[in-house]
Amino acid sequence: MDSNVSFNNTNNTTPQQPARGFAIASMVLGIVGFIAWCLPLVGYPVTIIGLILGIVALTKGARGMATAGVIMCSITLVMTLINSILGAVLAVQDYL
Repeated sequence: MDSNVSFNNTNNTTPQQPARGFAIASMVLGIVGFIAWCLPLVGYPVTIIGLILGIVALTKGARGMATAGVIMCSITLVMTLINSILGAVLAVQDYL
């Protein structure tokens, strides 16, 4: 018998890869959302998709970047909502 057999357990890193990808995508979309909030038609999809990806990454175990992505997407979603409400109010006042 060969007693010098080594076993490499590489299965520990494979479940984290999709969650890490979702976390990175959420963080990137949160950063892009800080630019996209100026146009609500672009800001809503970017921030909502980033928020969903961040929440999925949090449930799969990725913490750091997913938390940052969720926070940034939440902030930019609120900014986009304020921008669209303000735009609608100003447009209605223009017609009165």
